[in-house]
Amino acid sequence: QVQLVESGGGLVQAGDSLSLSCTASGGTFSRYVMAWFRQAPGKEREFVALIATFDTTYYLDSVKGRFIISRDNGRSTLYLQMNTLKPEDTAVYYCAARDSRVETTKEAAYDYWGQGTQVTVTS
Repeated sequence: QVQLVESGGGLVQAGDSLSLSCTASGGTFSRYVMAWFRQAPGKEREFVALIATFDTTYYLDSVKGRFIISRDNGRSTLYLQMNTLKPEDTAVYYCAARDSRVETTKEAAYDYWGQGTQVTVTS
């Protein structure tokens, strides 16, 4: 059973940066497609970014050029560097793992989820 634990959320102002981390345990981190999703108040959870096993990355259009996803397989840790944050980035951010080499942005395809970390951006 894989466990994912996010950290790094907080309250920041528009234009600030924030870095999220997600540490995995109980599985073989290097073989998973890893992703970040987010859920804003009153909205459905949406895909933000993913990094595949060979470090291919995909991003939600609205975060391209501002967010950077990365992974450290030796530390079993996923990162999300968020720059130039906007109020519309306010959400609970979730780390997710997919036990497959095939990447996808579909939420239902991910096998393991963290508990989420709150990111609040004020204007």
